[in-house]
Amino acid sequence: MAAHSAALISTNDLVRRLGAPALRLFDCTTYLKPGPDGRYIAESGRANYDKGHIPGAAFLDLQADLSDRNAKLRFTLPPLEELTKAFAAKGVGHGTSVVLYSHASPVWASRIWWMLRAIGFDDAVLLDGGLDKWKAENRPLETEATVHPPATLTLRGRPEIFVDKAALKGAIGQAGTLTLNALSHDQHKGTGGVTYGRAGRVAGSSCVPAASLFGPDKALKPIADLRAAFDGVGAAPDKRVLVYCGGGIAATLDAFVLTAMLGHRNVSVYDNSMQEWANDPSLPMETG
Repeated sequence: MAAHSAALISTNDLVRRLGAPALRLFDCTTYLKPGPDGRYIAESGRANYDKGHIPGAAFLDLQADLSDRNAKLRFTLPPLEELTKAFAAKGVGHGTSVVLYSHASPVWASRIWWMLRAIGFDDAVLLDGGLDKWKAENRPLETEATVHPPATLTLRGRPEIFVDKAALKGAIGQAGTLTLNALSHDQHKGTGGVTYGRAGRVAGSSCVPAASLFGPDKALKPIADLRAAFDGVGAAPDKRVLVYCGGGIAATLDAFVLTAMLGHRNVSVYDNSMQEWANDPSLPMETG
């Protein structure tokens, strides 16, 4: 049985909504490709979008348009006022209904969803299965680019849903807070996978890999499986949960599932994640 949430839309339901005047559909894809130094190279999904996307979808370039260009670290969240203006320029506004999807992994769509949540825009959903499921079902594609008209959008910020390294460090050993790693178990243990500096994990953290939350069709797993994954690490609804990953991307899928599907109300994402933490020797890490 598929996962169900008001924050998810199925491919069947999206077909029925295509062409609706208030619909703002976005392809959010970025690709991470291993570089020669063992670290990731981030590549815009624009070229793949131009080869074929869901009809009526515009393209959102996370790196170029929705990240802080003055920051030293990749994908850093811009000031919320700037982010609000950037989304408005892309057509997100009052009275619009946003559907987000990505290719190869849902984490890029969930990153945009979490950013919209941070500015207080809540009329956004993820396409369950993304472009992968859409193409597997032989649904229509188009190559002509869509640009949504600019919109009016007011900031109603939730800055607390993103946290910094000080918040994460302060949470170590706190009984009411759970720190969660959304990277792979190998990366968590420090035994394999891409590293962002020192290998291993934030001291005291548990692990629910984002990649374990969806199946081969890129659709999210059944709600019982999702609940079991988080119950297994003690992610009780009354706990504060701080999620991190490599660069604040995969963590947003854990955060999306916890918030939009399991009803947690106190979830935050460590924006700069291991690309910052693993390169600061003063911050405690563990392996094994």
